[in-house]
Amino acid sequence: MIKHIVMWTLKDEAEGGTAAENGIKMKQILENLSGKIKELKHIEVSVDVFAAIPDCNVVLYSEFESKDDLDAYQVNPLHQECVAFIKQVVASRNMIDYVI
Repeated sequence: MIKHIVMWTLKDEAEGGTAAENGIKMKQILENLSGKIKELKHIEVSVDVFAAIPDCNVVLYSEFESKDDLDAYQVNPLHQECVAFIKQVVASRNMIDYVI
């Protein structure tokens, strides 16, 4: 099982929205992937982050059966649609992938 965690800090304003508004949009578009990408076994997204080092606005937790499944998810066109928006509103990104 692969765990994939991403933490984003958002730009104060981008794509016509505030960081808070863009965080909510990110949450919606990422959660919308659930059930649409077969390799994605579980996804959680939060914009209610109260303790993080470094600071962040949005956190994603997801699960995959294998690294190959994670790799397939990364290039999936539905995921890439999310990435296109996220790249426009993100100031920084931290992530970790690990095996359990």
